[in-house]
Amino acid sequence: MNRLLGFILFFIGVGMVLALVLPRCVATGVIAGALLLVGYHLFCC
Repeated sequence: MNRLLGFILFFIGVGMVLALVLPRCVATGVIAGALLLVGYHLFCC
């Protein structure tokens, strides 16, 4: 279950990074980075 949640969170973060092509807010970048880290941690551990 953790691997699935990690996979989902990681790719939500990837999608948010792709949405940053036109950066609007620093908070979006922070949330995207946090999702990438949490997703990677859950998927790999």
